[in-house]
Amino acid sequence: MKASKFTEARKAFILKQGEEGTSIAEICRKAGIGQSTYFAWKKKYGGLLPDEMRRLKPLEDENARLKRIVADLMNRPGSVGDHQLK
Repeated sequence: MKASKFTEARKAFILKQGEEGTSIAEICRKAGIGQSTYFAWKKKYGGLLPDEMRRLKPLEDENARLKRIVADLMNRPGSVGDHQLK
């Protein structure tokens, strides 16, 4: 995946401008992003501080890794998923 050219602090600043009432079109034009990107960031990072935004990525990575482990364990013969509760 391509790394973002925007730091967490820059994303937080852009989102903060929107919260302060600046028009979304103007914010996006100045930052060089599309409105869909702005709203994706708002959905993902809305209300988070830059340091919280930095912690979010490693947590998402760990969660994905754990989900893969659980899926692998559930697909093995004789695993928990093969037994039915009565």
